[in-house]
Amino acid sequence: MKHANLVVAMLAIALSCAPARSQQLSPDSALAPLVRQYQVDDQSVRTYFDLRWSSARLDAQEQLARRRLAELNAVPFDTLDSPARADAVLLRFKLEDALSSIAIDRSRLAEMRPLLPHLPLLEQIETLRSEMTPLDLPALAAQFSAVPEQIRQVRARIVRSGEQSGEGSIVVSPSLALRTASASEDALDKLERWNRHYRDFVPEFGWWMDKPIAAVRDALRDYHHFLRADLAAQRGDPGDPLVGDPAGRERLVQELRREMIAYTPEELIAIGQRELAWCQAELRAASLEMGLGDDFLAAIEKVKQQHVPPGEQAGYITRQAEQAIAFVSELVTVPDLCARLWRTQMIPAHDQRIWPFAAYGDAVVMVSYATDEMDTAEKLMSMRGNNRHFTRIVVPHELIPGHHLQRYVHDRVRPYRRAFETPFFVEGWALYWEFELWDRGYAQTPEDRVGMLFWRSHRAARIITSLQFHLGQITPEQWIDFLVTQVGHERASAVGEVRRSINGMYSPLYQVAYMIGGIQIRALRDESVGQGRLSQRAFNDALIQQGPIPVEIIRAQMLDLPIEPGFEPSWRFDEH
Repeated sequence: MKHANLVVAMLAIALSCAPARSQQLSPDSALAPLVRQYQVDDQSVRTYFDLRWSSARLDAQEQLARRRLAELNAVPFDTLDSPARADAVLLRFKLEDALSSIAIDRSRLAEMRPLLPHLPLLEQIETLRSEMTPLDLPALAAQFSAVPEQIRQVRARIVRSGEQSGEGSIVVSPSLALRTASASEDALDKLERWNRHYRDFVPEFGWWMDKPIAAVRDALRDYHHFLRADLAAQRGDPGDPLVGDPAGRERLVQELRREMIAYTPEELIAIGQRELAWCQAELRAASLEMGLGDDFLAAIEKVKQQHVPPGEQAGYITRQAEQAIAFVSELVTVPDLCARLWRTQMIPAHDQRIWPFAAYGDAVVMVSYATDEMDTAEKLMSMRGNNRHFTRIVVPHELIPGHHLQRYVHDRVRPYRRAFETPFFVEGWALYWEFELWDRGYAQTPEDRVGMLFWRSHRAARIITSLQFHLGQITPEQWIDFLVTQVGHERASAVGEVRRSINGMYSPLYQVAYMIGGIQIRALRDESVGQGRLSQRAFNDALIQQGPIPVEIIRAQMLDLPIEPGFEPSWRFDEH
């Protein structure tokens, strides 16, 4: 009887995990096995060759990508149905992008090699360990003993960017110093692993290697501090300068093709400027309703003062999540398990330098709010930046119908397509829902509208400022000033936004992707729902089941448009 009850309980759980019966699931395509094989093989290469900056790793990745591209080219394209054709095009773009990224990494490695005299030795010992080659300990001890002097000689040749350089000097920018520090730190981690692998199991190892390894360890730690703290001025303080390299127009154009966006950087900036102007006009209207004239910054300031007391932000987020789920229940399928299985988690004070607002990850809404570690000014700034009305729209963006619902579906329907993940869909989906909630009257008060418009202005400003930065037209400090004066950010929040945008965590187009992706999805919605092809709910369910892939490919499948083997992006989604 107990066994029968257990079976019934398990069946109930399984059924609750499944999407609603009215939601027909999209099957995998015929090319799914080829996509999965590349995913697994690529991960195997990265796991085996785990020294991030090594020629062996780059060689193995390039060989794999070229082999899989040859296999893909041998597939008879004309025999494939539409989903398989879409996957073929996506895989081709993925492999071509992998080869392009490898070429960029080779260039970056070549730039760092003069600053990493110890890297060849670390590559050598990794190969010895992986291939189980017998160790020549006297020779290795001599090689290790030479490393501290090699590093000293390199340090003597280093010249900061902007300083006068002489013959034999190595000019090091702050961004190059940071990247080199990270590579050196990774190399030290691998050295420690190599040492642990032999130290307690090979009797002569410690006798030969203990002192040379200790000397290298000390030299690398000191060198890492020199690169990070002295050259890049990154000491872990709130006032650390912002360090990042503009990508340049050529790379932006390459990235736009990879993301299947048929627009130039300049055209996208113009879209951002138009959207920001619309937001500011709407903010002025809300400001008038609030009795503040047309000073939208005054309206934003008033809204910032309306925050929950310390300790109550997580509960407020939970209540807003329940409201959002109820609001969209007729617009998109929300499986019961998706609606129930998530939690909140507070972001530590130090991490709020990078994450000043709520964020999402792995069924967790990470909550940014004042902590007891902050001084009074920092506490007030955190509470103001995470006020009730800003937070009210952040919650559906991060949770449901935004990223949590998206992650739930993508883990269960065509999960292999996450290999082709693009922020233009991942973030675009969440922004599309901000558009929808605005159009459907989700805001209950002028203050709610100000909260929604603040974030919409923020996304438009991201298009303008991130592209201008990567085109070399503005500095990080000018970017911060724009966010403060044109959007209404707290200065600390603006600094965190810019620091996160330029420190290498994201691609140059990531910040552009939010609003541009939302505009793409809205345009596809108009073509599908506006022309009577699908209901709003059917469109949203079908859209999210396509996976987190470029919207132009989704459009081709949903509108039954031809997909040719030489496909190139051409959709002018902002002209409909």
